[in-house]
Amino acid sequence: MAVPRNALKKWVKVREFALGLPGAVEEFPWGESVAKVNKKVFVFLGVDDGSYPLALTVKLRDEAAHAHALTSPGAEPAGYGLGKAGWVRVPLAEPGAPAAELLCDWVEESYRAIAPKRLTAELDADGRG
Repeated sequence: MAVPRNALKKWVKVREFALGLPGAVEEFPWGESVAKVNKKVFVFLGVDDGSYPLALTVKLRDEAAHAHALTSPGAEPAGYGLGKAGWVRVPLAEPGAPAAELLCDWVEESYRAIAPKRLTAELDADGRG
């Protein structure tokens, strides 16, 4: 399956943003890319090789952001019971999929839900908060 260029550009931008957050590292459990902070996943990035549709999964505690994410085309509560904890899977290649900037906002919210306070304080000190 070919990877849609626009979706791949969003994926690359979101991945770079996620890995630029304080203490963030990329790992590949299950053969998929994830960004972790303090050994905990804050965004599931999946694969970019075309073997599965591009999507990302984030934890959104803010009710408005969570509801907004679920209105994205093809979005759904994450599988494996993660949806009950606020995780949302957002496809990137669907017509009308969110822009990279909004996806990065959601990644930052997910990061803040997972990261220790000292790292979120670093974000706030950088003027991002």
